[in-house]
Amino acid sequence: MALGSEVNDENSTKNTSLKVKNGSASNNVKDKSGSENVIKADKVEVTKMKKNISVKTAGSNGHARTPNGRADDEGGGSARVSYAAAARKPTSPGTNPAPFPMPTETTQKSKSNNEKTQTNSNKSNSNLNGAERIFSDSSDLKDEKSHTKEQIVNGTNKSHETIVNGDAKKENSDCDISSSSDNGKVVSNGINSDSDDSKSSKSDEGHDVVLPKVCPKKNSESRVSDKKKESKKTKAAADKSNESEKKVTVIVTDKKEEDSKASDATEKVNGECNKVVNGDKDRESTPSEDGDDKKRDAEVVFIQDMGFTVKIVSPGAEPLDIQVLSMELVQEIHQVLMDREDTCHRTCFSLQLDGVTLDNFAELKNIEGLKEGSVIKVVEEPYTMREARIHVRHVRDLLKSIDYTDAYAGQECSSLAFLNVITQGDILEKKKSRPESVDCTPPDYIMPGSTERPLLPLHPGLTKENKAPQCLKVLTTSGWNPPPGPRKMCGDLLYLHVVTLEDRHFHITACPRGFYLNQSTEEVFNPRPSTPSLLCHSLIELLSIVSPAFKRNFALVQKKRMQKHPFERVATPYQVYQWASPMLDHTVDAIRAEDTFSSKLGYEEHIPGQTRDWNEELQTTRELPRGTLPERLLRERAIFKVHSDFVAAATRGAMAVVDGNVMAINPGEEPKMQMFIWNNIFFSLGFDVRDHYKDLGGDAAAFVAPRNDLQGVRVYSAVDTPGLHTLGTVVVDYRGYRVTAQSIIPGILEKEQEQSVVYGSIDFGTTVLSHPKYMELLSKAGQQLKIMPHSVTSANGETVELCSSVECKGIIGNDGRHYILDLLRTFPPDVNFLQLEDDELREDIKAMGFPIIHKHKLCCLRQELVDSFVEARYFMFIRYAAFHLQQLSAKRQRDSGDAKPIEAGKEPEDKEPAKETKEPESKRDKKSQEKEAKDKKKDKKEKESAKKEEVKVEKDGEKPKEDDLLLNENYSDIDTDVAKKIVESITDSICGDKDKEESDTGGRSRAVVAAAARAVSSLKESEFDVRFNPDVYSAGIRHAAPPGSLARQRHLVKEAAAFLLTTQIPAFVRECLEQQAAPMDGSGLAEALHARGINMRYLGRVAAALKPVAALQYLHAIAVGELVLRAAKHLYTAYLQGCEPMCIGSGVAHFLNCLLGLCAAPGVSGAATLAPARGRGGRGRRTRRPAPAGPLPEWQNLTPKALFAQIKQELKAYWGYELAADNMDNIIEKHGLQKISLLRSFALKVGLQIMLREYDFDSKNKATFSSADIMNIFPVVKHINPRASDAYNFYTTGQNKIQAGSVSEGHELIAEALNLLNNVYGAMHGEIAQCLRMVARLCYVTGEHRDAMAYQQKAVLMSERVNGIDHPYTITEYSHLALYCFANGQVSTALKLLYRARYLALLVCGENHPEMALLDSNIALILHAVGEYELSLRFVERALSVTSAVHGARSLKAAVARHLLARTLSCLGDFRAALTHEKETYSIYKQLLGEKHEKTRESSECLRHLTTQAVVLQKRLAEAYARAPHQPPQHPPLHIQPPGMASVIDMLNLINGILFVQISPQDIEQFKAEIEKRQLKDLPIPGLAELSTGKEKAEKTELNAGGDASTES
Repeated sequence: MALGSEVNDENSTKNTSLKVKNGSASNNVKDKSGSENVIKADKVEVTKMKKNISVKTAGSNGHARTPNGRADDEGGGSARVSYAAAARKPTSPGTNPAPFPMPTETTQKSKSNNEKTQTNSNKSNSNLNGAERIFSDSSDLKDEKSHTKEQIVNGTNKSHETIVNGDAKKENSDCDISSSSDNGKVVSNGINSDSDDSKSSKSDEGHDVVLPKVCPKKNSESRVSDKKKESKKTKAAADKSNESEKKVTVIVTDKKEEDSKASDATEKVNGECNKVVNGDKDRESTPSEDGDDKKRDAEVVFIQDMGFTVKIVSPGAEPLDIQVLSMELVQEIHQVLMDREDTCHRTCFSLQLDGVTLDNFAELKNIEGLKEGSVIKVVEEPYTMREARIHVRHVRDLLKSIDYTDAYAGQECSSLAFLNVITQGDILEKKKSRPESVDCTPPDYIMPGSTERPLLPLHPGLTKENKAPQCLKVLTTSGWNPPPGPRKMCGDLLYLHVVTLEDRHFHITACPRGFYLNQSTEEVFNPRPSTPSLLCHSLIELLSIVSPAFKRNFALVQKKRMQKHPFERVATPYQVYQWASPMLDHTVDAIRAEDTFSSKLGYEEHIPGQTRDWNEELQTTRELPRGTLPERLLRERAIFKVHSDFVAAATRGAMAVVDGNVMAINPGEEPKMQMFIWNNIFFSLGFDVRDHYKDLGGDAAAFVAPRNDLQGVRVYSAVDTPGLHTLGTVVVDYRGYRVTAQSIIPGILEKEQEQSVVYGSIDFGTTVLSHPKYMELLSKAGQQLKIMPHSVTSANGETVELCSSVECKGIIGNDGRHYILDLLRTFPPDVNFLQLEDDELREDIKAMGFPIIHKHKLCCLRQELVDSFVEARYFMFIRYAAFHLQQLSAKRQRDSGDAKPIEAGKEPEDKEPAKETKEPESKRDKKSQEKEAKDKKKDKKEKESAKKEEVKVEKDGEKPKEDDLLLNENYSDIDTDVAKKIVESITDSICGDKDKEESDTGGRSRAVVAAAARAVSSLKESEFDVRFNPDVYSAGIRHAAPPGSLARQRHLVKEAAAFLLTTQIPAFVRECLEQQAAPMDGSGLAEALHARGINMRYLGRVAAALKPVAALQYLHAIAVGELVLRAAKHLYTAYLQGCEPMCIGSGVAHFLNCLLGLCAAPGVSGAATLAPARGRGGRGRRTRRPAPAGPLPEWQNLTPKALFAQIKQELKAYWGYELAADNMDNIIEKHGLQKISLLRSFALKVGLQIMLREYDFDSKNKATFSSADIMNIFPVVKHINPRASDAYNFYTTGQNKIQAGSVSEGHELIAEALNLLNNVYGAMHGEIAQCLRMVARLCYVTGEHRDAMAYQQKAVLMSERVNGIDHPYTITEYSHLALYCFANGQVSTALKLLYRARYLALLVCGENHPEMALLDSNIALILHAVGEYELSLRFVERALSVTSAVHGARSLKAAVARHLLARTLSCLGDFRAALTHEKETYSIYKQLLGEKHEKTRESSECLRHLTTQAVVLQKRLAEAYARAPHQPPQHPPLHIQPPGMASVIDMLNLINGILFVQISPQDIEQFKAEIEKRQLKDLPIPGLAELSTGKEKAEKTELNAGGDASTES
């Protein structure tokens, strides 16, 4: 999701609005959410699908991958936690558990409805399997410490049809957000809680459906408000008609905003082009929907799931009550018990009801006799060999459940989160602090102007106290394993060896009845029980008996584990690597060792006896049905799960390949040419084997080909054409090698490639094949990807039609599926980086120094660029045509008025296109480029604010200037939507009317459209057609197209490349100037450029474009730093390949010293070589002098000077960028870069992990880094990101609603999006974090500060886990959380969070970034509020200096900063300085906003107040002096009233861009009337910008001012 902006909360807030919604306006558009509100039914016919994929996805336990891929039943649950549990931690304030019985009203209603579905629901009940369901409660079970009986069925959450599964309290937890608006009755629990380790193979794909009612027609009746629903069926018809009237008003209200979005209404990302992004409008316009809905209704079955309580009795523990749902599996209760503090030591047990053992995979509703209050007994079962191993592993996981080892080692998808360390506990459990009691002194390194950038605070809480207590010294399998035959006969299963903290050694035997001590020692095998014989069913019980220290520390570990927020324990979907790590103790761990070296590397235990068939899993999930919302959710969830598992397996395999742990399939060839198969994944290295890429750039081309291929896979997967299959593809960079991992097409290994390819070419276009089925599939996809079908001539002279580049190969697998691979040239070539033999670039592009000759010939444009270019050309076409058609109709009216012959009017119109075509190419191009730039910019503005005042319809009356219409720009003023309508009506008339009178005007219209098509270099004469032939410049291909059309195709490709330079880069700079984008580091900059379709090879151009802009110096510095680091990365890759394995640490340290150190000739540290043993004397001793063998290895010859020269050279060759500096320090000084930030960026780019310590970058004598500082090298992994398309649609619709002022509706849609995201991604994902941020923001705007804090806390934890602890997103999340904490009265917490955010920002980008000014203003305001004026002054001065630099000294933001400064100075008693600043503020407001503006008036009021204060002070000083003239004058004590909390919060909201706008009902009525009037005339709506903020009565709405109120006022 492009989740940029922020949002609101869950339903507690909504219950109020649920009752009201009757008015036509407010009842409006929940269509999208309505029609799709079937979400909740996300469980329809699961089992059918499950048959296809259950076996396959069995292993993929959510992304919360089980440790080492063990099955749920293998334990592991301890250290982690179920998703649902994750969902629930902060009980959202405000809702209480409802009493258990459902209110009668509801039951009666649902009874009546259920009569309808009785038959269906019975059928599907048996199908559905409640895998997911359970977890919502599993977590209920987890109210660990207090065994509270929380109700699961929340019968009445204010609105009378809410049935929540998941106790009511948790209803507001992020993952449990009820569905939207009037349908708020349906609440499902959105976590398809793949309990982390728990999904059993059966339960794997199930989704819950908990719909208490049959939802009548989705589009119409379901929207009918509550009252109507209660009325009898007879009213349905009437309601329907009401409804349609309502819809009309809806369309009216939102039409404008929607239209402006029309251009992106087709959802690019998701490929389902015709899917509507902005929900409602386009849906309503299809009258046939109602009929479809009737049909579709049959597919959706709603099941009412009643919860009940059962009592669990386990030996040696208190009986406990847990809430369960009838659709849960018994398995889920197991999982809960294995995670609870008092029962977690058991893994081998069964559950019995009345003496009957329950089947693990049975649903609770199918168990006879299970009812409210039933008692289920936990019965210990005998161990088997496998169960004993699972038990030992589970114990090991419990013991290491709270340490950070896995997170630092980059394993098991665990990562760091420090929020609760920073806030010293859970903020939701804290009391409000009184401002006086706050300790606010920040550490010195956070103070403005401090130059030290320490690294240690990056990982707080690594102190001794916070260290996990050790329970045992050693727990490992014994060397006496396996038991010899005679002992097997006695039941021995395995032997363990334990060393306790008391230093006692024990050997333990596992037998079917449990664990006991035996008499073996390290040297002597004696398996007899020791005396006294102790036999315990659980290993933990046994250890607690023999070691008091174990008992004590294990209790501590458990307590700490339970205190952790579930989001700190759930696994992330993809592994996040830390770039800095402390030195960790390495402990003895046999299980870890076994996992690393066991022969079953790559075998997953929970699929009996086989490796996973990745290709089959990846393709089957794509083939799942996607007709209804529940089906789509199920499908997307399966795709995401299998994909995240595949990425993990591919990463592990790629590392094994580089580490030399996998045997090649062609072992005889040289290492660079070897290929590997491991775990059903094919691996190849990024080298040019067999001169495949010789003509394209050799190894350089081979290195980028996998990345381009991955881009191709990404877009084809997004288009998602049924029947067209791509391979699972992951590109891994590790230790200097690029490894491509791909799933294997069935049967491809059995035959040569030549035989299997049925489409495309395997020899770069010499012989080319085509295939009708591929043509059909690819042309479908090509329409969306703007790829043009084209013909080439094969070697045998045949003309072959293709709809892709020739390299793209089609192979039909043995499974009959149509696969495409080698998608490296999916997009048109970037001619700015190609040497063209028989073709020239445009003059203006040549003047910029293009073409630049690149290392390889595989440069392609990005999909984002192609889309922007086509869109810009389309608007140009539409406006051009519309303008001329208007002229035409005006002329026609005049002609008919003057009774002139039609012919006369026709001539000039015909001449004009003729004249226009004669115009010189380049001139026209230049104009069209400028025009595009203009259109694009204007278009953007329209989209953003829905301001459409630009239409000048009076043009109809103007006299047309027929001479140079194309050149004068006024037609670009025509509003796009008006233009579109005109063009559409004309084209219809051209096609439709064959009448005599119309024919000549039709001809003229045709001429106009043709002229417009020529103006935008369309490929078709008579209509708009801009598509690309990816092969136009490929060498060695013979094109079958006539030269003219080939020239046109080439022209388009050149135009697109020129568009990037002339339009996109300037637009990016403009965007940064308008503060729409302010990247904080290199990777943020890369993201922002990619979003505009600008490749990173243009970074030199971008840096040059930023250089002259004074306000963007901070960004220019980031760009230069990124350029230098990228050049260094290119060199590092080759450098690392040249380091022998024994010297990697020293080699990397040496490279870093040369790059960032000051030492002129850093010695090579730690490269003391081990001398081979010689005779008896110096056996194996490390000799002081290395043997006087050959010269030093190549890498040791690198010097800082040589490295810098290579970097300069690389910058010139690759980016065309001249670096004017002699060494690294010059650059760092000149651009204000920081070495620590460069180190962070470089480490993240190349996958380095360095030691967490303070580095001295300024020492000229001692090298900064030594080999001991290089902790690890991690893989850098690139892969596609499967999307949650429905959630994305809900989210964008919700955002549009909020921008249009319907806050509560937008709120509901976004809550719904959150629900869907949890459905697809599970509990952890970057998009969920962004959605949570938005929900928190909306809660805050609607005044629910505590809920805002609860959501934002989750957003922060999730961002730390998924993005990284120092990612720019995480910094933003921290600053938002600080604001919400302050609003909740937690002042000291707010300051701690802001200090953390400032520290991270210092580390990432230094002090001169606009983000920093915002943080400093926040800190200053809060310090001001608690009376720390001196401290506050330092921060506010810093904020003012940065703001003035970035926004200009006379900007509104500078005015706000000056006003803050004046406030602080006046509190310090310095009224003279305060007056100076406030006067400046007043003059800025007066100049920019005028005297009458309220801001200007406020400022003059402030000036008056300050003046009187200053006068009073002077008087007092004079009096004091008169009294004691000889004493030095002392300031009399000032009585300064500290500002009230309310005024501080207002000010905070102002600087953070949160505005509350009050709009009266009268305004709204006027506004509606205005819209309806104008709708009829198709006119623009003045004042839309001001008024659209409030369509709901006096609703508080948020404007994302992005800064300061006055801009919006």
